Amino acid sequence: MTISIARKTLLHEWRRFLPATIAIAFSGVLMTVQGALLLGIVGANGLYVTQSKAEYWVGFPGTQSVDLGRAIPASVATNLYAEPAISHVEPVLFGSGDWRGTHGGGGVSVTVLGIDTANNAEALARIIPIPQRNELSEPGTVVVDIADASKLSTKKGGIAEVNGRSVRIVGYIDGLRGLGGVNVVASRETARNLDHSLPSDGGATYFLYDLKPGTNGAAIQARLNSGTDIRRFEVWSAEELASMTTMYMLLDSGAGIAFIFATLIAVMIGAVITSQTLMGAVAGTVPQYATLRALGVPFDRLRFIVIEQAGWVGLFGFIISLFLSVAIALMAAVYRVPFELRFTIVAAASTVVLLVAAVACLLAIHRLRDTDPATLLR
Repeated sequence: MTISIARKTLLHEWRRFLPATIAIAFSGVLMTVQGALLLGIVGANGLYVTQSKAEYWVGFPGTQSVDLGRAIPASVATNLYAEPAISHVEPVLFGSGDWRGTHGGGGVSVTVLGIDTANNAEALARIIPIPQRNELSEPGTVVVDIADASKLSTKKGGIAEVNGRSVRIVGYIDGLRGLGGVNVVASRETARNLDHSLPSDGGATYFLYDLKPGTNGAAIQARLNSGTDIRRFEVWSAEELASMTTMYMLLDSGAGIAFIFATLIAVMIGAVITSQTLMGAVAGTVPQYATLRALGVPFDRLRFIVIEQAGWVGLFGFIISLFLSVAIALMAAVYRVPFELRFTIVAAASTVVLLVAAVACLLAIHRLRDTDPATLLR
């Protein structure tokens, strides 16, 4: 009886519940998109790690975010080579510069990344193929993310200047878009020529290393981290460093905190829209529920009817919001917007919307408990 009445009410009063369904869909999209943008933006700083294939990163002790690394001496590499289980050691340089196109345009702040150009190099190996890496072995050549190309006033094959020194763009990469400035990737030799503050004695901003198969990586990491009284370096797994970078961006940077606040506002707005619209829809059908009360239907049974109605309305709204969220994610991919749509975000947004919908419906019908049905039918 409960199921049939709930469904029949929705079918008969679909015009009344349609705005509630649309409101739930809109609320779900609002929460999902805001959450996906939050994850995409705070995770963008960790792309240096996630787009590389190395298992472990070695950097300056106490580093909070990968983009805030400081130079460590070449002697650190000696500690790594002394470990027989380490199979590959690779230095990476993080510098900075001022980009100026030869065809005019103001200066653009850039991050200069110096990587190994060998075929087995692992820094940014997920987005820089071997042929493009080989091109970077030519002095003065760089690659930039295609999403940032419009900022640089220089096309592929064109000449520009970084810190007053000439560079040539030999190609574009996809997957290293900068949040503030622009990432410029070059060989280590070119990077040192562009930014003279980078170590030239074999030091690096980070040393990357891998392990031989069957090696206990955690034990080696712990041994390296506790090898000296005065710490000259610190070792993180790739997952740890990426997570640290994300948490720093999320909790310690002003932009991350502001975005969290905006996300909470989006959740609150979505909850208010959902609750008010559904309460209005259910309140409009109170006479029908009053009729059932007059016929002797228990209030608990009415509560189940209302909860099921909220569930159906929420389900239809969720389906609409899911399609819209996927469409927005595809648009974001086309325009290379940092947008990370995860199932957990969709599930969290749907749970919030469904709970708000159920509570709103119960509040709307609560006045039937102690009210004379005849009064409501007048």
